[in-house]
Amino acid sequence: MSSNSGDHQKTNERRVVITGVGLVTPLGTGTQKSWEALVAGRSGAGPITRFDASRHATRIAAEVRDFQPLDFIERKEVRKMDRFIQFAMAAAQAAVEDAGIPPARLEGDRAGVLVGSGIGGIGTIEEWHKVLLERGPSRVSPFFLIATIINEAAGQISIRYRSRGPNSATVTACAAGTHAVGEACRLIARGDADIMIAGGAEAPVTPLGVAGFCAMKAMSERNDAPEKASRPFDAGRDGFVIGEGAGIVLLEELGAALRRGAKIYAEVVGYGMTGDAYHPAAPAEDGEGAYRVMKHALDDAGLAPEDIQYINAHGTSTQLNDRIETAAVKRLFGGHAYKVGLNSTKSMTGHLLGAAGGVEAGIAALCLKHQIMTPTINYETPDPECDLDYVPNAARPAEIIHAMSNSFGFGGTNGCLVFRRFEE
Repeated sequence: MSSNSGDHQKTNERRVVITGVGLVTPLGTGTQKSWEALVAGRSGAGPITRFDASRHATRIAAEVRDFQPLDFIERKEVRKMDRFIQFAMAAAQAAVEDAGIPPARLEGDRAGVLVGSGIGGIGTIEEWHKVLLERGPSRVSPFFLIATIINEAAGQISIRYRSRGPNSATVTACAAGTHAVGEACRLIARGDADIMIAGGAEAPVTPLGVAGFCAMKAMSERNDAPEKASRPFDAGRDGFVIGEGAGIVLLEELGAALRRGAKIYAEVVGYGMTGDAYHPAAPAEDGEGAYRVMKHALDDAGLAPEDIQYINAHGTSTQLNDRIETAAVKRLFGGHAYKVGLNSTKSMTGHLLGAAGGVEAGIAALCLKHQIMTPTINYETPDPECDLDYVPNAARPAEIIHAMSNSFGFGGTNGCLVFRRFEE
């Protein structure tokens, strides 16, 4: 992994591979449940059950309905963790178990944790703010802050595994998970760590969280048909469906992974990050930031656009994002853009905000491993401005050598990862 310059020599950098994938998504708790639903094209959206949403304009969300925190966290610890941290703990456990790595390998200075989130513990903040107003400051829990702040996801995971290497958090809105994976890869590539647990987590389905996005008119109001509401690149799209969950990958230096006989999903070969410098919420109208971040990631990987077969798009299902991302892909890839499978897994998972990049990095790795492109569901009516191959409505077997995953966040922050099918 190199800098964004594109001409950086990578000869002295170490190779980084994904050896474990942990997913907690609205499609199911656990990687296999989520993967099977993705391939089958099932939606995780439904009516909001976590609070009374009758006064909200949007009353649907993609909730993780089968999640039981006590399956992953001791009872006395659960109240010390907001739901987003609980998701992170569960996804990290799933990634570690999937990797088959001995717990002793995660202990010490050579293993670290880097987990991002966009909003963090908003549910806990709402809960204890209500207590403050109704019962006074003396009734606020001493665990309120540690249950809430974003870097506690990485902190709690490091405590569980006694990982004393690099420990940090990215807070870059909907690009947080992608930035976490990319930065973790760089830590390994330059020799600061041998193993990193990295990804994103989010639990924004709360009264205030949903109200905020309603006020921005960013979400679908297709309340009568939640499973049809997230429809990226379709002409009838009317906004995103908010989702919750976590996606964590276990990253290892290649040599160490090979020596222990680890199964390898994919190699992470490119990473880019850019800023739009344009607007606090809207992407740059000309797609400049999206174009540049994909180009930087390709340059970092030492690849040409023609080397990419599959793009996991940011694909939120908003009018603006999908049109601009499509235009940016066409600008970078030229005629090859029409030969690339470009899907949005948010059509099934909903938009997991800061968790999205971690989840989608895991999905891209699974697509490479299984040589399958998962579909963009609810694609029914073509949009003349979105005219690429979005893998509509059904999964597709395909030869995928290189895959790309895009994330674009509020504040004009962009991230892009490039993966390669593993070959020694």
